[in-house]
Amino acid sequence: MGLLIKQYIEDDCVLGIWEVKEDYDYLFSRLSLLPEEIKTLNSFQNHLRSIEWLSVRVLLKEIAGKSLSVYYNGNRKPFIRGNSYNVSISHSRDFTSVLLSKKRKVGIDLEYMSHRISNIESKFINENEVITRNSSRKKYHLYIHWCAKEALYKICDKQDINFKKNLTIEPFVPKEKGFINGWVNNKYMDEKFQLYYFTIKNYIIVWTIR
Repeated sequence: MGLLIKQYIEDDCVLGIWEVKEDYDYLFSRLSLLPEEIKTLNSFQNHLRSIEWLSVRVLLKEIAGKSLSVYYNGNRKPFIRGNSYNVSISHSRDFTSVLLSKKRKVGIDLEYMSHRISNIESKFINENEVITRNSSRKKYHLYIHWCAKEALYKICDKQDINFKKNLTIEPFVPKEKGFINGWVNNKYMDEKFQLYYFTIKNYIIVWTIR
């Protein structure tokens, strides 16, 4: 299927979403990997993990217009070789998403809405947050909260973040797409963020920039 979305968001921020239907050989052929990247790729024992890894780099090349090498720090936060861009990456099932910017910090999360997320509600929803009592909308509402907190976690460099204690999403009515406000409160900051969400098929995507 390939590129589903390439959307410019303020200044130099670009959001990309790729639906992964291609096989390993096709994705590999789209890239010119460095020796250390090939070594990393060959180290994966799971074939689907290899496909996922390749899809991220193909998507990056598609939205940046050139090949970019991705590495990870000790907190598993991705960064681009040479620090020429800030990047956030998320993938779930057949979808891969990337948010890229030269000037802004970025955070994105993508989830396929499948499992019973209400089973883990108590682990990430705090007493200041409101979830609808409408049973037909509750799962979707919870997924927006979860993805929003993941996006905040990523934009804050994954440092000193407890989803329940340090992240709060202000009350909102869930729609097909929209924006919400979220707070990060930890030893590094007490800051409000605006997050945007939308759906494709059965996937929810939430992103934020700073």
